[in-house]
Amino acid sequence: MCGIAGAYQQVDGCVATEKMSQCLHHRGPDEEGSFSFRDERVDVHLAHRRLSIIDLQQGQQPLAKQPLVLCYNGELYNYREIRAELVAGGASFTTNSDTEVVLESWRRWGPQCLRRFRGMFAFALLDQTTGSLYLVRDQFGIKPLHYIRRKDGVVFASELKALVSAFGAELRMRPQALVASMLYYWVPDQMCSVEGVEKLQPGTWAEFRPDGTHRVERYWDIVEEAAAAQETHYDLGEVIEDSVNAHLVADVPVSSFLSGGLDSSIVTVLAKRANPQIDAYTITFRTQDQRLEAMPDDAIFARKVARQYGIDLHEIELTPDVVDLLPRMVDILDEPTGDPAAINTLLMSEGARAAGVKVLLSGMGADELFGGYRKHVACLLAGRYRKLPSIAHRSVNGVVDRLPVTARGRGLRYARWAKRFTTFAELPEESAFRRSYSLYAPSELASLLSPELQHDVHEVIDQHLQVYEDNLLPDRVNRMCLADSRLFLPGLNLAYTDRASMAASTEVRVPFVDPMVFRAAFSLAGKEKISGRNGKVALKRAAEAWLPNEIVHRPKASFSAPLRAWVTRDLREVIDDSLLEGDLVGTGFLNRPAVTALVEDHRSGREDRSKQIWQLLTLEFWYRQTRRAGVGL
Repeated sequence: MCGIAGAYQQVDGCVATEKMSQCLHHRGPDEEGSFSFRDERVDVHLAHRRLSIIDLQQGQQPLAKQPLVLCYNGELYNYREIRAELVAGGASFTTNSDTEVVLESWRRWGPQCLRRFRGMFAFALLDQTTGSLYLVRDQFGIKPLHYIRRKDGVVFASELKALVSAFGAELRMRPQALVASMLYYWVPDQMCSVEGVEKLQPGTWAEFRPDGTHRVERYWDIVEEAAAAQETHYDLGEVIEDSVNAHLVADVPVSSFLSGGLDSSIVTVLAKRANPQIDAYTITFRTQDQRLEAMPDDAIFARKVARQYGIDLHEIELTPDVVDLLPRMVDILDEPTGDPAAINTLLMSEGARAAGVKVLLSGMGADELFGGYRKHVACLLAGRYRKLPSIAHRSVNGVVDRLPVTARGRGLRYARWAKRFTTFAELPEESAFRRSYSLYAPSELASLLSPELQHDVHEVIDQHLQVYEDNLLPDRVNRMCLADSRLFLPGLNLAYTDRASMAASTEVRVPFVDPMVFRAAFSLAGKEKISGRNGKVALKRAAEAWLPNEIVHRPKASFSAPLRAWVTRDLREVIDDSLLEGDLVGTGFLNRPAVTALVEDHRSGREDRSKQIWQLLTLEFWYRQTRRAGVGL
């Protein structure tokens, strides 16, 4: 796994590319490489930072084989099969790397090769014959690629911060994206928090030509793939086993995240079957933090899985100095992201790296594909709740409104869930789904913002509606799963996993986020995913062949951090000094009385506003850091 950057048709391209490369050192500390090409038509500069995983001795980049030059970030899990096909067709190879397979595939099939690829990748490819530069991103957006279209050409990089380091003075923040980050606690992959910077969308490639024109083409359409999968049948167990095995290809040791939940346990145990050397990493909480969080102790289940299957388990207690870690985490994540689970990923990745491990497996993606989030079940329950008489709604709402969310230093999670449920239980399908996981109702969000930003609130809400309704699926469960696969998965989970793991110079692989697993998941009807109050029914049924029932059917627990303890205790002074008296309040972007009321609601114990407060803190620190880089609002 690596970091890439480059400039095409830019007079300042060489200097800018070097600056961006320096900013991406953490993504590839093993080696660095560069390539420059200039003739009467084009001026191109490419830079590569390598984290060596496959072909440690000969996998250097950029890789040049006339007339193609490849600058590649990723892993191609089926590269050996594709290589054999290419060799049979007459191709010759000088390395054993997947990088050369990507290059020779493009030579043989052009962009049509992309549908053959099983992996995670983002790359730039120069064709010296035509002078065109191609940018490519994998089917699900597991690997990032940002670019700026500048006069006559383009500049690109794996991370936003690299582009900001080179071009910050000419950039501006995008207010609508900041509004979206407040609603969702992350920035959707369809937009960027900096105006003028674009994210190459999942399943697409772009061509930039010497004459200054460009085009963007989609090679893998997630909406069409989900609809087509409804007409097929798969053996889910076989598909998942095959994907985990495929994701083990590496020339370095591989470990796994093991939370003790269903998804990470499946991946870890199947990996152990294929590779007896697999070990695992888990996060534990301090006792006092666990009390306030009021969630099941995942570590207990992680230990049970590890003992039963002979897996060496490394436990990392989550006791960071969160006051110091918060601004560092904001810088790592590139955009305002209010999910503290990123801290878990960072700390486990750092622990693995310190032990010499570069590759980790994760169970991420199963909840999105198989209906595993509480919000999925809650939205189905809401459909039934709406059929009750309005007098019943008023009675329930009245009782729930009066419930406290904490008592005697202990969190009351059922009260939290009940309060969340009543915020969306009476809304129509799309609105209920959005409200089930967003931080605010539209009116609440608007009240926190400057009057000048009210239109942006409506635009963000409309964009969610457009994505949710853009499908060809017959049932509500699959519509929710598809929306999550397009919004929640790339915008939050894959994004923070990439940034946090690469900050520790490690690679995280996600076997559930795979084209074959995706098709198998969407071949299932919604009733096969959720039955009554039970989610991931089909996945659990498959997992019974691999795991004990106490793991398969244990209660759902979030992969998170002791956020409520941090907001209540550790961050109290930071909230007062950096949020209530912060720059966003000072500039008028945030409404001071509304933010103050939100904090007071939380501190009184009337409402749980920990997620909202954490997100606002991340936005404040991101705003300050981005301003210091020269980017204006």
